[in-house]
Amino acid sequence: MSSDERALHPDTGVTSGMFVERSLNEIRFWARIMKEHSLFLRLGFRAEDTQLIQEANQFYRLFERIEQTAHSYTNHTDPEQIRRFNSEVQQAATNIFAFKRKVLGLILTCKLPGANNFPLLVDHTSREANYFRKRLVELNEGKLKPLADAIIKENVFFLRIMADHAKFIGHLLDPSERKLVDTAQNFSNDFDQLLYQARDLESMRPQSQTVPLLDQFLDQNRVSVSSLRDFKKTARDLIEQCKIQSIIHPLLADHVFREADRFLEIIDMFDAHLTSANPQSS
Repeated sequence: MSSDERALHPDTGVTSGMFVERSLNEIRFWARIMKEHSLFLRLGFRAEDTQLIQEANQFYRLFERIEQTAHSYTNHTDPEQIRRFNSEVQQAATNIFAFKRKVLGLILTCKLPGANNFPLLVDHTSREANYFRKRLVELNEGKLKPLADAIIKENVFFLRIMADHAKFIGHLLDPSERKLVDTAQNFSNDFDQLLYQARDLESMRPQSQTVPLLDQFLDQNRVSVSSLRDFKKTARDLIEQCKIQSIIHPLLADHVFREADRFLEIIDMFDAHLTSANPQSS
């Protein structure tokens, strides 16, 4: 048995190769997201918020370094080296989570009047930092959720992220962009309903974890996420071409597009696993 095929966690079936590949995939994606969060938060602070601006810049540099390091490793890197790297990155994710919650507290207690970070946006970014942190802990411990649990939990998490994105887009577009604002609001309503539905499915576990229900759940979410992803891509392209009026940073437009694309990849991965585990469902 090669080192890539060695079982790190016999109970979960995670091999050395799977551990390294999944770890690097998560870090490469989420380190860039954390780096960009640092930039977006900094842009929303007031000029006099020098300490917060300095902290945001430090986190930007930290996650930029992490992102670069992750790309310097390969799927054949020693698993123990990746385990140590995961622990280092997990601590960084924990720290930026604490920073975001501190900023949220300052906003909610009216200590940053005139700043331009929505409380929900700061909460949103902190939820993603916490997701990233917990994902690295899970990988290092080899505690992968059963497929049915993972499908529901990941969809609950990402559906809320997508609903938030639609709300942010609607609020950051210029009010004169009436049709686009309406479209964003419609997406917000759609994803709120999908989120409520996912939470209902979650509360009915384990009885709700049947292959037909999960298969339909994934198919339904895929349709809506694909539509939102396409809307985000169009908005991103129009913003880059200066064809619509908004206060959306071009990088933020691309940022939310990439997260929708990530969600679609996860849905497709779950669908493939569900089909392979239950060939009669295909």
